[in-house]
Amino acid sequence: MSTFHINLHETLHSLSDALDLVGVVQVHHGKRVAFMAAEIGMRMGWDADQLDSLYQAAILHDCGVANTAVHARLAQFEWEKEKEHCKIGAMLLKETPPLAHLAETVLYHHTHWCELKDKKLPPNVAMLANCIYMADRVDVLSLHQQVRNANILLGTGEIRDKIIEKRDDWFNPDLVDAFLDISNSEAFWLSLEREHVDGYASEWIEHDSTREIDFSDLKSVVKIFSHIVDAKSKFTREHSEGVANLSRYLGTLFDLPVKSCDMLELAGLLHDLGKLRVPDDVLEKPGKLSDSEFATIQRHSFDTHNILRKIKGFEEIAKWAGQHHERVDGGGYPYRKSEQRLSIEARIVAVADVFQALAQDRPYRGSMPPEKVLAILQEEADAGKLDRSVIETIAADLTNCWDIATLSKIPK
Repeated sequence: MSTFHINLHETLHSLSDALDLVGVVQVHHGKRVAFMAAEIGMRMGWDADQLDSLYQAAILHDCGVANTAVHARLAQFEWEKEKEHCKIGAMLLKETPPLAHLAETVLYHHTHWCELKDKKLPPNVAMLANCIYMADRVDVLSLHQQVRNANILLGTGEIRDKIIEKRDDWFNPDLVDAFLDISNSEAFWLSLEREHVDGYASEWIEHDSTREIDFSDLKSVVKIFSHIVDAKSKFTREHSEGVANLSRYLGTLFDLPVKSCDMLELAGLLHDLGKLRVPDDVLEKPGKLSDSEFATIQRHSFDTHNILRKIKGFEEIAKWAGQHHERVDGGGYPYRKSEQRLSIEARIVAVADVFQALAQDRPYRGSMPPEKVLAILQEEADAGKLDRSVIETIAADLTNCWDIATLSKIPK
């Protein structure tokens, strides 16, 4: 396995853009919550390490949400099932060594202070979780106000009154005081606009330098986001992991360097990141998609590339992932690139994506057996759509490719 030189803050910030795609009406929700939480934390006098953990946990606090219906319910000020996504997010973070220290904070970020203060938790965890909870609810209230009033400044008093009402019950009183102090100015509310929040996040990114990270640790971070994508629909569970495993395996069969095989695996895990923008009912539609629905689907690989290209060190990964619907005859989407402009890695991911999708149940058909999958791939090669050399490599090792794509076997 290889190592990568990346800025972890930059990676988390860019990948968190995918979380914003889930809740179309709440674009930048995670970043706004991170901004407000950090401002509250600074007013509380927390040290740099606490503030860094707070910002990371805040920007990832909704990593347990994949479904747009769930996201819409969380946009309500109160919802009885709001803690379910906290458990999922905490589980994902526990399995991610570089971020495992954030798991408890995310687990309790929807727990009322009257309950949280009696739990046997490190004081730091309880306060960070409650700070994120309050910032999260402030953002929800601000969005409701903006629906009613185009200018957020017209509703700030009502938002502050609502937070005061929950003092000692939902929120720690010291945190409420800090919030009331910093939110007393118009500048605080105007800073929630996207332009400022992006600038604030850029400053946070600059606080972390590029570091060497093992592939296994980087993969664990990436898998948080591939899990979110695959959890969006019951028909896509484990799709990204299957594409990643098969892409890596095919890379070894083509004698690509270890670093390229590692990158292929990451590209496979992230290739459908942009699908988080696609409404659930479109992904699970049992019949033929309308022109409008298909146009919605067509932008997902563009969104994938647009998110990943912002991470320094992910430039090639972004290309391979974003080109998984390109075809060698130039008839794919969204870039219409032909064979001469597609790397072998991009062509591998494209074939792996089709192979794994055919091997899985879909709303409009059942899983296909290996021989049928291969026959369809060969038809695509004959039609000039998919790379023939990749498909011939699969044909020579069909059983292993099937087992690896369906997660029956882990590639070496």
